[in-house]
Amino acid sequence: MNADDLRRWDNEHVWHPFTPMLEYRADETPIIVAADGFDLIDIDGNRLLDGVCSLWCNVHGHRVPEIDQAIRDQLDRVSHSTLLGLANEPSILLAKELVDHAPRGLTKVFYSDSGATAVEAALKIAFQYHRQKSPKQEHRDLFVTLDGAYHGDTIGAVSLGAMDVFHATYRDLLFRKLTVPTPVTYRVPAGHTPESYLDYCYAQLQRVIAENHQKIVAFVIEPLVQGAAGMLVHPEGYLKRVRELTHAFDVPLIADEVAVGFGRTGTLFACEQEDVCPDILCLAKGITGGYLPLAATLTTDEIYNAFLAEPKEGKTFYHGHTYTGNPLGCAAALASLRLFDINDVLGNVRTIGARLHERLNQFSQHCRFVGEVRQRGTMIGIELVKDRESRQPFSADIRLGQQITRAARRRGAFIRGLGDVVVLMPAPAMPVALIDRLCDIAFESINEVMERLSNSP
Repeated sequence: MNADDLRRWDNEHVWHPFTPMLEYRADETPIIVAADGFDLIDIDGNRLLDGVCSLWCNVHGHRVPEIDQAIRDQLDRVSHSTLLGLANEPSILLAKELVDHAPRGLTKVFYSDSGATAVEAALKIAFQYHRQKSPKQEHRDLFVTLDGAYHGDTIGAVSLGAMDVFHATYRDLLFRKLTVPTPVTYRVPAGHTPESYLDYCYAQLQRVIAENHQKIVAFVIEPLVQGAAGMLVHPEGYLKRVRELTHAFDVPLIADEVAVGFGRTGTLFACEQEDVCPDILCLAKGITGGYLPLAATLTTDEIYNAFLAEPKEGKTFYHGHTYTGNPLGCAAALASLRLFDINDVLGNVRTIGARLHERLNQFSQHCRFVGEVRQRGTMIGIELVKDRESRQPFSADIRLGQQITRAARRRGAFIRGLGDVVVLMPAPAMPVALIDRLCDIAFESINEVMERLSNSP
């Protein structure tokens, strides 16, 4: 197919997500036609190292023989059948595997098809649970989230959000929520030191839960790292404190591990690192190794049992999706989970995480525009500032992240920015040699753009 025709049709007909389309249409964005290992290949034959693992979902690389074969084998059986009134073998086998790997107590699996829908299902499950448990608590109508929260782009998930750039437009469509301050200290309010601000965050966490627990449906958190907020890494022990307080005040805890699950933070699930067992766990992105859209919402017997009743009682969970429990996606997920053990993927995360830490530390010491490097496992955020001492940000008008993305593309890697934060998210199975290549390209691209901005009038 002619590249010029495809670009023209792309600009004429495709509306890209989270993309300023006027800017996009002026750019010769690569059109991906193939992949090989950890590289994407565009229509012109250029190779791009996949530095954000295809929006944080790829795990083992592209064209992985074991996952490819699992999907082919499933295609020879059945590609899709509904879970509404029927079951299918791959969805049953995957549910068993997820329960076996998940934090203890999570025994029931509800399937959907994306991170946002996994969260949306969790919200409705929690809300309905309080109205059907014994005794009923129909007055619970508030969710609690953190400042800077991002949990997806369906209306319920957006209601949880606290990022104006994504959520402000839809304010009149959303339900009410409570927020607690995010426990990060790169910038703190006037009158606080980093230490006093963390104390304040913990105090506010306790106050909000204690004062409102009888009205709270659930506390929703991205464990350890808030991804879309700029890779904000929580201090050690914060997640555990959230679990202790929610347990003490009988508030269900929803752990949104859509971005942080499946090895990103160094363990299969982030909750493991603080021995936290949530009441509801949301999974997507890496669940199929980055191959097919699939999501899962796991919960406990206690919550599930509140929905068990005769049909006439009306306690059924009336929620679902056409492709719920899709056999192809479940087959890919089963193959991906097996590869975690076969290839010691979590061991590789520790290895490349250490290499990333070393390279990032060296770069931050030599680049005066690096305000802070945030890392947990393979999740990286490099915040760039005009002045390191004052932590003054760049003007949003210069589109810093987009400039660096373009510079990296010219060097053969695909990375993305969140405002002034350059995001690196290598696949958990990426080898060390490619980690070095990714770092080289990212650092060279940052230096190029910073030098150009420094020399501009």
